[in-house]
This record gives sequence, C-alpha cells and structure tokens, in this order.
Amino acid sequence: MAHTTTTDVLIAGAGPVGLSAAAELRRHGVKCRLVDRLPARLPYAKAVGIQPRTLEIWDRMGLARTMLEAAAVLRGQLVYVNGRERARLDLTLPPEVPYGFAALPQYDTERLLEEYVAGLGTRVERGTELLSFTQDDGGVTARLRTASGTDEEVRAGYLIGCDGAHSTVRKGLGLTFEGAAFDEEYMLGDVEADWALPHGYGIRSVHHGADGTPDDVLVCVPLPGTGRYRMSMLVPPELSTRTGGGGTPSTTAARGDGDGVAHGLTTDEGRAPDLHHLQAVVDRLAPVPAVLSRLRWSSVFRISHRIVDRYADGRVFVAGDAAHIHPPTGAQGMNTGIQDACNLAWKLALVIRGEAGPALLTTYDAERRPVGEEVVGRTVRHATRGIEADPDDPRTVLLREAQLLVGYRDGPLAPAADVPPGAPHPGDRAPDCGGLTAPASAYAWRLLDVLRGRVGHVIVLYAADPAHLTAAAETVRGLWEADGTARPSLEVIAVLARETAPAPAAPDALPVAAYRDAAGEFARLYRPDGPTAFILRPDGHLATRFPLTEPTTPPALHTWLTTLSTSPARP
Repeated sequence: MAHTTTTDVLIAGAGPVGLSAAAELRRHGVKCRLVDRLPARLPYAKAVGIQPRTLEIWDRMGLARTMLEAAAVLRGQLVYVNGRERARLDLTLPPEVPYGFAALPQYDTERLLEEYVAGLGTRVERGTELLSFTQDDGGVTARLRTASGTDEEVRAGYLIGCDGAHSTVRKGLGLTFEGAAFDEEYMLGDVEADWALPHGYGIRSVHHGADGTPDDVLVCVPLPGTGRYRMSMLVPPELSTRTGGGGTPSTTAARGDGDGVAHGLTTDEGRAPDLHHLQAVVDRLAPVPAVLSRLRWSSVFRISHRIVDRYADGRVFVAGDAAHIHPPTGAQGMNTGIQDACNLAWKLALVIRGEAGPALLTTYDAERRPVGEEVVGRTVRHATRGIEADPDDPRTVLLREAQLLVGYRDGPLAPAADVPPGAPHPGDRAPDCGGLTAPASAYAWRLLDVLRGRVGHVIVLYAADPAHLTAAAETVRGLWEADGTARPSLEVIAVLARETAPAPAAPDALPVAAYRDAAGEFARLYRPDGPTAFILRPDGHLATRFPLTEPTTPPALHTWLTTLSTSPARP
C-alpha cells in the first residue's frame, strides 16, 4: 500500500525548466519535491543556446558567473546559400545590456542548476515517475512510482508539469496541444571541426534547388572547447525513423508514447548517425573544407510546433515543453521555459505564504501563454524562411531573439501609469544600468549587482533631495507595517540623482540602502519625472511606477497590493 507524504509544490520533470522552478521556489522559502522518471541526466547537448535574459535571471539567483565560466561565447552567425556568404549577423547588444549570448550543453546547464538547488535543500528524486494525479479545492494528490518500484502517494498544494513534450501532467489535465509536425527529419551530432572559420560564430549553410526552395541544410552552433560544435542537418534515408530501410515502414519510430506528438530525439540507438553521415553533409555544405572528429553523441530527431490551450487548470500548471514546442531556431525553447518557471514560482510563493490572493495564479496563463504563442509562431517562420527574412529592423530582431523584449504591459498585473516617452512601462523588463556608486565601494555598481540575491519585490526610490528620499522611505515602511496584514516581502533601496539638491549628500546618510546615480544611467533608462518610485518584480519586470508625493504614494501602494491580492482581469 502506498504511503502518503506532503509538500507545498510537487514538480514533475528535472530538466532546466523544472530545476528553475525548484530553484525559485526554494529561494522564496517554499518546500518542494522534484521528481524525474529518468535514472540520470541525459548526456546530450540538446538545448544549448543561453539568451541574455536568462543570464539576467540567473544573476538575480547568484548563478550567472557559474554558468558563464562553463559556457562558450556566441558572437554571431554566418549564413551561406549555395556556398556563398549571404549574411553575417553580429550579436552586438546595446551597452546597457549586461550579458551577451552564450552556449552550454543542456546536461551542463542541468548539472549546475541541480547543484544550486541541492544547496537550497532540494535534491532531484531520480527514477521516480508521476503516474497519475487528482486535484480538489485543497490540493493535489499524486501517485508516484519510485526508483525502488514502490508506489507513493503525495499530497501537494500544487503540481507543476515540467515533464516535456509528452507530458503526463498535460495529458492528465486533458489540455489540447494543437499544432503539427514538420515533414523533415534531422540528425544531431556533437563533434569537432578543424575548419578555418571565425571563432564563436554559428554557421547556417543552405542549398537551394532549381526551383529556389531549400533542399539541404547544415546548422552548426559553437560549444565549449576548441572547434566543437553541435551540428544539425537533414537525415539520410537509411536513418529515417519513418522507414526501416529500403522504404519499409519503421516500427521503432519515436512518436512519444503513442501520443502523436512527433517531437524530440529517437530512442532507437540503431539509427544514431555515425561520423561519416555527418561528414558527408559537411563535405556538401560547409563553406570551407573541414574534417570532423570526436563524435561525442548523435541522434535523429523530429520537430513539431504545438501549444496548449491554457497553462493552468486549478492547482496544476504546465511549463516549458509541456506547454509549448517549436523549432529550435534562435534557441528560444529552453529559455522561454525557464521564464515560465520563474514567472510562476514567485506567484506561487506569495500565495502559499498567504501574502497574495489565489487569483494571482491566474496571471501565469494570462502573462505567459501570449509569449508562448509568439515564440511558436516566430520560430516556425524563421525555420521556414530564415531569420534574415524577418521584416523588423536588425536591432529589434536581435533584442527579441535575446528575449529582452518579453513583457506583460497588456497583462492583468500592469496598472495604467503615466509613463514618459522612452521609459519602461509596468510589465516591461526592468532595464539594467551601470554607474551606481556607494560610499565604501571603490568601483561603480550595476543595478543587477544591487538586486543580486534579493528574493522578493524591490522598491527603488529616486529623487534629488535626500530629505525627500528619507520621508518616502519612512512612508513606505509605515504603510507596509500599518495593520499587521501579511504583505509580500519588500526591500527598499534609494537612488540619489546625479545632481542632488540642495547640496550633495552621501548615500550612507539615508535610512535605507542607497546609491548615487553617478553616471546618470538610471535616469536615462528609467526616465523618472521628478521624485519617483519604481517597484521591481521578483522576475525582473517592472511592477509599477508612481510619483513620490505624500498624496500619491499611499494610494499607489494600496492599488498595487490590491492588484496582487485580487488580480482583476483587465478590460
């Protein structure tokens, strides 16, 4: 007979998305269990691209340095058509963006996240499979099969399905997963190439047939190590999962537990490409001669594009590939899933601690599903026509690929605000900036440095008059502690304008942690209109902004707290 255990949140799936959910929940002091049916991490470099926005999220966790030390830099992409260079994309971002693009094999991303989560007190329960679940008004009852083969019943407040394209959680909720599969099959290989091409640049080489349509493709993404790449290309007929050779239908094609979702790596080891299969494509399509060596792993895979009809049902949620799958173009999938996890985790934490109303959880679907829909549509377009065919200007294309344009200004948590032109709106990514100085520091700080390690919401008070900041800080603290009601954790910091009035003052003279906007970057990027308060969400988005005046501050704070408690749908 199964015995019953309890936890706040049960997470199914310990890939990058599930690990990110566990990391954020544990940082917020929420108990969780993280189970994965596989006995060990898969040794495949599947999702390898790390976007600048993901590095910002990891920075808040104190994990960015660890990840960057293990990763390779991505400097750009070279595009070739029929052997001739057609385009060169340099991945150069505005100077206020703190991180660039990087590449890291998925198994290393998982390893480093798993070590981080273990340091917070949660270990991955390997070889443990979620078999089924039911939910009621008070929680979720899940049945697990552990690595020892015994059944266990878990009673959790909430369940998050981060269990991939063939998600048990998604199927258990009965969510639709509309979309289709691409006709083409591909093969992946982790190899080294000795060619004379620029270091840190990805390669996309396409051959167009007589009718002008692509009929052969080679995509190479740099990985850590000299001359190491993850290469993808069309699969030769003898390795197709659709046939067993000679046109015979295959009985081993990986279609995902019979669910009809043709997405992911094949489980048939007999169809894994050999080095000569990859070399043949390189010989045809590489822009310069190259000899491949050191094949670490290879596989055949299919690609689908699908998205669920909703990201949540009651106390159960889906994130990452369980909610959306699409072509790997632009390395959007894993990074989008990590943002899913972080968006959901801080909201769950507030509700579990009684600091926000349950309606806050409905904003997960409202904020993240439009993002998933946009990513699915964009990656399909780029996969079929190429990123160079995107109609937007190159700067916008690059910022979108970096996921720096993801925002929720039309969502239910973004209140209407009088925002100066060029300033971030509530719901937008809160931009980083440099040039913040502190009295005991010999070097300037970035805003990310100031936010690193902070868990909850942060309110940044900006003004030129130190006396104004002192009064504002006391007002905020008084309102927070006024009636003993449970409030979301809030840290208060102050930013003194570059030119203070009536006379320069040291930040350490203020009653809260304070920094001077010595380079004027905070004012340039946030566009404060006189003394202004900015509330930053735990996931790095701007919650709201309002003038720091005695008649304005109390009602503005009250409105924001009411939004967290009730999360009304916007008209």
